[in-house]
Amino acid sequence: MTLTRFVAKSAFRNKRRSLLTVASIAFSLLLLCIMLCVWRNFYIDKGAPDSALRIMTRHKVSLANFIPIYYRDKIRAVPGVVHVVPMTWFGGKYKDDKPENFFAQFATDPDEYFDVAADKVMPADQLAAWKHDRAGCVVDVELARKHNWKIGDHIILQGSIFPATLDLNLRGIYAIDPPNSALYFHTKYLEESVSWFKDTAGFYFTRVDTAENMPRAAHAIDDMFHGTPVPTKSESEQAFKLDFINTLGSVKVFILSICGAVVFTTLLVCANTMAMSIRERTREVAVLRTLGFTRENILKLLLSESIAISLMGGLVGVLLGTLVVKAMSRPGIGLPVSMHMTAATALVVMLVAAVVGLISGLIPSYRASNLGIVDALRHIG
Repeated sequence: MTLTRFVAKSAFRNKRRSLLTVASIAFSLLLLCIMLCVWRNFYIDKGAPDSALRIMTRHKVSLANFIPIYYRDKIRAVPGVVHVVPMTWFGGKYKDDKPENFFAQFATDPDEYFDVAADKVMPADQLAAWKHDRAGCVVDVELARKHNWKIGDHIILQGSIFPATLDLNLRGIYAIDPPNSALYFHTKYLEESVSWFKDTAGFYFTRVDTAENMPRAAHAIDDMFHGTPVPTKSESEQAFKLDFINTLGSVKVFILSICGAVVFTTLLVCANTMAMSIRERTREVAVLRTLGFTRENILKLLLSESIAISLMGGLVGVLLGTLVVKAMSRPGIGLPVSMHMTAATALVVMLVAAVVGLISGLIPSYRASNLGIVDALRHIG
């Protein structure tokens, strides 16, 4: 009998207990996969290549504070800047408050928006129609498909931040990879609907000529408004998204807490299984010793069983995690559509599974391998 076959038979001697342990580990590591994918998407991925050419400029104090509209022309004069548009989060309600009906909504300038967001592609005739319709809007192709919207449809948004209800005409459907599930409309329409919003903007969306000029231009913009009553904070598109995420609370602490709880729970489950399994086989260990197995051989055999069970649970968890992450990253679910399972994430989860198997089996395996032959034969488990 080979070592691999011996370990496989021993690990699944009690099939029900072993399968339940694998299932428990798989479920725990499934949750770990999801949390690691969220962490990677928020804090590691750098976004699309085109985003390296874009700067977000907001009020230095908070995203909730508006900045003057005349800042646009001043930003345009900064060396390296080629396009700049005002952007304002509308936050309206479409139909009801159900999560599936939530999507991002921004007021902007149609004349220049697609020059800044050049990675969005839309037919020229639709772009022209949007520019000429003050109440027009454009949406992402996946969002349009989800709500069965077609060119010419009316989309009514009831404001929650702004005291206005907008009746928008769908003039264009754009494509971007990955989809961003967003709607854009004319900022002039919002100004006409909300008098106190006139001559202000939520933030500015700026495009520079080269990625090397982006940090320099961002610094120049903030220096320009440093001594004014409305100072600014300019940063990359990815950093801006992180700032927006941080307004939701301590996301990093939340993710790390869940990951820690998952690893600890997995460790307890695996340790309990190995302790029970090894305790029941103490006499068998004594028989192996009489047949010539050394303490080191027995320790390796028992640890191999623990690691094998844990790795099997990890593999099932990664496979399930890949499917769940793919399902959760669809437009309209609420998580970033760019989120996906990577080989690096899967490797980390499998390493966690291997370490958990090693740690959980180390103490009971060491004790069993160091028992005297006579004491082990007398053991009643």
